[in-house]
Amino acid sequence: MTAHKGPCDACEELLQGYLDRQLNDTELKQAESHLGDCDYCRRRYRFELSLRMYVQTTAAERMPPGLLEKLAQLRAVE
Repeated sequence: MTAHKGPCDACEELLQGYLDRQLNDTELKQAESHLGDCDYCRRRYRFELSLRMYVQTTAAERMPPGLLEKLAQLRAVE
């Protein structure tokens, strides 16, 4: 396994914020610049993005009837 140090480590730390669109301007420029230059991190970004999209489309199960009310009752007890 190849160790990716330096800029890749910094990009790794920014990746979730980049996906969530929560980076400030400086961080955004840093992440975009590195993703534009680094195939490894770009593939990692694409994987994380596709994983998020998959989870969003497949995890849309409906709650069983009455579950929301039961949860509200449990919260009221606490």
